[in-house]
Amino acid sequence: MELLKDLTLILLVTTIVGHYCTRIGIPAVIGQLLVGVIMGPAILGWLHLTHELDSFAEIGVIILMFIAGLESDLQLLKRYLKPSVLVAALGVLVPVAGSYIVARAYQLPFVESLFISVIFAATSVSISVEVLKEMNALSSREGTTILGAAVVDDVLAVVILSVLVSTTGTAVGDTGSSNLLITTIEQIIYFAAIYFVVRWVAPYMAKIGEKLMIPMGSTLMAIILCFGMAYVAELVGLSNVVGAFFAGIAISQTSARETVDHHIEPIGYALFIPVFFVSIGLNMSFKGLGHQVWFIVILTVVAVLTKQFGAGIGAKMAGFSWSSSMAVGAGMVSRGEMALIIAQIGFQAKLMSSMRYSAIVAAIILATLLAPFLLRWTMNRVEKESQREKDEMKSA
Repeated sequence: MELLKDLTLILLVTTIVGHYCTRIGIPAVIGQLLVGVIMGPAILGWLHLTHELDSFAEIGVIILMFIAGLESDLQLLKRYLKPSVLVAALGVLVPVAGSYIVARAYQLPFVESLFISVIFAATSVSISVEVLKEMNALSSREGTTILGAAVVDDVLAVVILSVLVSTTGTAVGDTGSSNLLITTIEQIIYFAAIYFVVRWVAPYMAKIGEKLMIPMGSTLMAIILCFGMAYVAELVGLSNVVGAFFAGIAISQTSARETVDHHIEPIGYALFIPVFFVSIGLNMSFKGLGHQVWFIVILTVVAVLTKQFGAGIGAKMAGFSWSSSMAVGAGMVSRGEMALIIAQIGFQAKLMSSMRYSAIVAAIILATLLAPFLLRWTMNRVEKESQREKDEMKSA
């Protein structure tokens, strides 16, 4: 009963807010995030992140990243592998350094400062994916680089987290093993197995789906692959969105791509994906934050700028124009669920005090709220620059 009430409220309000956000030119995802902040514990207290809602949100981000993989061009991803690695590397190193300096400036302990820096190294590309989809730029040079870099970024963040937790002697949630070497080997095997999934497993499953004498057989097989790869990714200490993204890429290489894409979007966008974006806002609470306002503001500004310019410089080094580089950087700013998950792991592992945990969550959500605006603004600049170049070529 409680779940039905919460879902009805979420879907009703996000539908209305999303409509008016789109109408006035604001990304619909911003409205959904704000619905979570306003209706959640932070302000009205009408909604709370229950275990059931959290499960719906988890499925939402998995489906969202599966769709992103499904709509990605594998050849473009291969082509932009080098820029993606550069963007991810600098997009991790610069925020780690910046966040660590802020934490130490506030005289936080060494381990806690180091852990906070790891939190802000992470990128959650799910919100950027939504904005890029709204702008029809998911398969653009910038969009493809952002997607590729986000996957590398997740791997780097998990590796850094594993090293930190191993050296401080605390177990990390459900990574499957506290032994860093074993975890790393498991992750390498996982990425090697992706080739076999793309090459043989996904096409075989797509063929079985086409022969099944039930409605949406191909889509069901695709969802089984998506959830299975997401589960195994978590099992080896990676984010489940990494598994879902590669499952989408695997299905995109089969004859079932269009059918699955046509069926999966209504499932995601009608229910699970709005719940995911609202759930991010539900994590916010203003309790006890009054005396930490400047810490939150400075940390948010540093989190945004270090990711924007760190990833942007990586893109520039890979040969992008400045406007394209800033768009790529903006696409990496959002921290979202990835940073929240790492923060939760650290809080449970007692690597971070409860006092700082709320402030960190607030900074994560503020950075996540700013990210879509930055991405839309920088992508509009790229489009204008591209149009200007085309006009100049025509006049010449």
